[in-house]
Amino acid sequence: MPYKNPKDRKYDRAAQYESDPQQVANRVARNKARREAMRAGKVTKGDGKDLAHREALDKAPGNNKGTFVQDAGANRSFKRDSKHNLVSEVSKRERKKK
Repeated sequence: MPYKNPKDRKYDRAAQYESDPQQVANRVARNKARREAMRAGKVTKGDGKDLAHREALDKAPGNNKGTFVQDAGANRSFKRDSKHNLVSEVSKRERKKK
């Protein structure tokens, strides 16, 4: 939800969420996968690409083997249900291709 006044935004909840041990572990896994792809020459710093996971981290934690390079805009979100759980790991853009 955008805020009319940026000063109204509560950063406490975001900081609390990001410091949660599970979220720290997820971030470590994402960074590790990105570093491995950089060493392999698949991505470079500032190239506008994301290292996408074939299976989402919340379904397969620590999954760094099933990764591929994807445009950042194509890798931002997936369809979710009312409880914010993943419904489909296929984005709208990928569904249109089929």
